[in-house]
Amino acid sequence: MTTERTLSVPGLAYGGDYNPEQWPEEVWAEDMRLMREAGVTMVSVGIFSWALLEPAEGTYDFSRMDRLLDLLRENGIAADLATPTAAPPAWFFRSHPEALPVDRDGRRLSYGSRQTFCASSPAYREAALRITRTLGERYAEHPAVVMWHVHNEYGCHNAACYCDTSAETFRRWLRERYEDLSDLNHAWGTTFWSQWYYDWDEILPPRATGAVPNPTHQLDWRRFCSDELLSLYTAERDALRVAAPSTPVTTNFMVMENFDALDYWRWAPELDIVSNDHYLMSADPASEIDVALSGDLTRSLAGGPWLLMEHSTGAVNWQPVNRAKRPGELRRNALAHVAHGADGIAYFQWRAAEAGAEQWHSAMLPHAGTESRIWHDVVRLGGDLKALAEVRDSIGTAEVAVVWDWNARWALELPSQPSSDLRYLDLVRSWYEPLWRSNHAVDFVRPDADLSHYRLVLVPSLYLVDDAGAANLTGYAERGGTLAVGFHSGAVDENCHVRLGGYPGAFREALGVRSDELFPLLPGETAALGGQVPPGATGTLWSERLYLKGAEAIAGYTDGPLGGCAAVTRHAYGTGSAWYLATHPDADTLATLLDRMCSEAGVVAPLAGPPGVEIVRRRGEDADYVFLIDHAGDGAELPVPPGTTELLTGKRIQGSVSVPAGDVAVVRVPRPDEAGAA
Repeated sequence: MTTERTLSVPGLAYGGDYNPEQWPEEVWAEDMRLMREAGVTMVSVGIFSWALLEPAEGTYDFSRMDRLLDLLRENGIAADLATPTAAPPAWFFRSHPEALPVDRDGRRLSYGSRQTFCASSPAYREAALRITRTLGERYAEHPAVVMWHVHNEYGCHNAACYCDTSAETFRRWLRERYEDLSDLNHAWGTTFWSQWYYDWDEILPPRATGAVPNPTHQLDWRRFCSDELLSLYTAERDALRVAAPSTPVTTNFMVMENFDALDYWRWAPELDIVSNDHYLMSADPASEIDVALSGDLTRSLAGGPWLLMEHSTGAVNWQPVNRAKRPGELRRNALAHVAHGADGIAYFQWRAAEAGAEQWHSAMLPHAGTESRIWHDVVRLGGDLKALAEVRDSIGTAEVAVVWDWNARWALELPSQPSSDLRYLDLVRSWYEPLWRSNHAVDFVRPDADLSHYRLVLVPSLYLVDDAGAANLTGYAERGGTLAVGFHSGAVDENCHVRLGGYPGAFREALGVRSDELFPLLPGETAALGGQVPPGATGTLWSERLYLKGAEAIAGYTDGPLGGCAAVTRHAYGTGSAWYLATHPDADTLATLLDRMCSEAGVVAPLAGPPGVEIVRRRGEDADYVFLIDHAGDGAELPVPPGTTELLTGKRIQGSVSVPAGDVAVVRVPRPDEAGAA
């Protein structure tokens, strides 16, 4: 029998990381009072408390944690209790210096920070499981504990270790992946540069070397590192399940711009509740798009609602310039995450640190205390989330899917590509952005996902794809779907072997095109486009000599060495159609093409609003919840159907809803039969 593990906190959870060990205990009572004032319902505790919980090997002091959990329970605040394994104590490394990580240049790093351990270290695993089992046994029945929080941001600082222990574990992983050495040699193409292996012990991690390392070696290393960290998570999770079989377990993902270490498609099924950390990049002029993309990707990983485990009330401390959020941005960010599927909102951290590496990171209770804009916004958000309680468990409504694959991302960004300017996330975001601006709902999917309920499937970048994934995508078009594929996709198989016979490799037949030579564009270089595209259309990053093999040209190059060649094509394939973009069109042209694809595919027209107003729909059992978020700061007035209620104010709406400048409205739209009854 399967045990269902759900979060027992009512409504939308609200809180953040709580680190009371940083403060005298007389501060705790004030924390409880202010948490109640802010509407906090759940906090994460113990994340970095290993050194205090286990001051010496096998010697424990739970007195502080006992008092804390009891205090939270008395104040009606739930605990997401963490295993503190992201930061082993100094005594551990003095006893086990071999557990410290080694970088690719062979330097052994020191302790004195966090996540300074080798994921393959037996000593680390033993110590981590010991503290995990002890915590689980002690607090399994504590009424405050509603969820286990394993570790913290796996791979954030130690995604790879190149030590001899890691090398030995890597070889074991390779033995499981390949039947024998001849299979590995074939997969890695080791006849090139005399890299053939005659003994498993000859294989090392891809350490620093004099020239370009073998690409498949590097790719398998990325896969191994993700799996090795995953094995640490599942080991801790399983230990907690022995102690508390019905308590849900999570760990915080990092689906954000500068992190690509883990294959979260493999990780997500191992979590009872998927949670994510997300931070704005100060240099991003449209960071609200990254909020939406991250939320949609996390919702897709979860297969439904998820938890935002960390974000910031204001500035972070780890970027070159750490700016404060603009007025209203805290609220817009948080409610945008809810719009894109979050059933809980949490911050790092509750009280801004006085000392330590993150002392300049913002918090729910800032250095300035309650006489601050941040505190005012935090209290207001608590009221908002309480008003939105009924939104919990509602789902997305996407008819458009975007293919996302970590293996393809890793492979595309390996050295010695035709262009070093290709960035996977940039390519995906460039296709996502016009859909976001048009208020089209989007799901992210694996290449081998069930695509039957989508009207349009987009493949902005899929350099690497295995045969099953390619067959699934092309079969979708053949059976009546509309498929669009970006340049340099389908080029190699799962072993980074080029698919011979011409480009775009695995997708040639379905796309009805063939290319024999690639012409990547130089930085700043553009190629003029003509045809069924807006005047002045251009392509950047990429071009290729394309021959039509059944496809029609939608646009072509009008100058340069490929003048007269097709650049954008459409092919009737089976009962569906397949588009190919053999360049990277400018933003207006790409938006125009995607709008045409949506129309052709019969994608339901989204709710319309003025530019800069994001409109997102979540579907509940009896009603839809429509989020209206004004990022432009101009305000808006939008029509709504009869029987609509604006949830943040509780007002019944007649005819239209007003969104104040830079603000948010959330309307409950009943089903037609319910509206009629009303």
